[in-house]
Amino acid sequence: MSGLEAALPAEKEEESEEESEVLEESPCGRWQKRREQVNQGNMPGIQSTFLAMDTEEGVEVVWNELHFTDKKAFKAHEEKINTMFEQLVVVDHPNIVKLHKYWLDVKDSKARVIFITEYVSSGSLKQFLKKTKKNHKAMNARAWKRWCTQILSALSFLHSCDPPIIHGNLTSDTIFIQHNGLIKIGSVWHRVFANAIPDDLRSPIRIEREEQRNLHFFPPEYGHVADGTAVDIFSFGMCALEDFILGCLLLNPDKRPTAHNLLFHQVLFEVHSLKLLAAHCFISHQYLMPENVVEEKTKELDLNMVMAEIRREGLPAVQWRYSEVSFLELDKFLEDVRNGIYPLMNFAATRPLLLPRALSQPQEDPQKAKTPTPEPFDVETRKVVQMQCSMEMNEEKAQWHLTLLLTLEDKLHRQLSYDLLPIKPVSAADSSKGLASELVHYGFIHEDDCEMLANFLENAFHKHRSPPL
Repeated sequence: MSGLEAALPAEKEEESEEESEVLEESPCGRWQKRREQVNQGNMPGIQSTFLAMDTEEGVEVVWNELHFTDKKAFKAHEEKINTMFEQLVVVDHPNIVKLHKYWLDVKDSKARVIFITEYVSSGSLKQFLKKTKKNHKAMNARAWKRWCTQILSALSFLHSCDPPIIHGNLTSDTIFIQHNGLIKIGSVWHRVFANAIPDDLRSPIRIEREEQRNLHFFPPEYGHVADGTAVDIFSFGMCALEDFILGCLLLNPDKRPTAHNLLFHQVLFEVHSLKLLAAHCFISHQYLMPENVVEEKTKELDLNMVMAEIRREGLPAVQWRYSEVSFLELDKFLEDVRNGIYPLMNFAATRPLLLPRALSQPQEDPQKAKTPTPEPFDVETRKVVQMQCSMEMNEEKAQWHLTLLLTLEDKLHRQLSYDLLPIKPVSAADSSKGLASELVHYGFIHEDDCEMLANFLENAFHKHRSPPL
């Protein structure tokens, strides 16, 4: 081994230590900015994009910074910026790059908007298409259909929000393909700044968006009328470049199909298999089952037992036995469905996501601006996939001790305990709804899980507190 070769590992290690150096922390201390810069699909308008660490979850995230030199103009629109980011933080969809947290950093003469987003280590659609063309490979039709349905599922979700969220920057640079076939679209926040921030702020995003290399993704009405959801449909058509492109690229934006309607296009539409419907049903009710329910149930099965049968008149019946099913493939399929690779495209959302129209906090009194205020609790963005609880009576203290075990969608286990007084009627604080609301307030569970947890606790309370017959 030469002296140069021997020196290389040590040099790399030293470089790695320098990159992992913490340059800055969020006000709450959870997010740590590192020296290493990342290229998250060349998202336009970002001056600084760094790799960061989520110290609570132990995963890598992206630390994004937007810089504004005119502090006076920035302060005049600070509440509007807050409101826009409040809307984006609550957006949660498996095919959309998640925005975890944001805060404003206003110094003496400058201002920054810092926001933390999900780190997508996979390549963009643009990189994938370049590689496919270079290797002279044909596009897999089934994979293309799966990608389109995931993108349209994300756009349909955004457009059905109240008020609708328009992506406004859907290009081959902002669509990411992961190794398992999962599609994520990023830069959802881009249009919010590009169109909503007044000119006196001189947002750098507006300039970046109008780069010549990306103009073909924007419809002919761009810049002449206010953006609508039809803007995203045109951009999707340019990205898809397939059978339904003519409908997406119609000059009249009012005649372009919606994302939801495109999911029913003959090119993409499929009647969902019972297997897929069952998988979605299983996942949506998984919180009611033990964590290893699939493994335990398969151990109990007689593999020679008939699982399904088709009876035919005058012909022998066609039978499928449990021995013909690969349980490893079943686990992988459930994981793919859980991750968003196979969304249910042909069903309308039960209700649109209501976005905050204004900040819940009142405007801060300038006289009290210097008074330090406690950091607000982080909002939990992960859903509960499983929940268990136990209740034990403490005779000495004459109270119930509740232990709640929650499993979140990233497999994080959260154990919580609470002491309940065995009084009737139950106080508002000790009611199932009161406890669930409190867990949302302190950032232990997602807001969407509040009603589900309240019902779960109500059943547990009824079981333990009811007098014996």
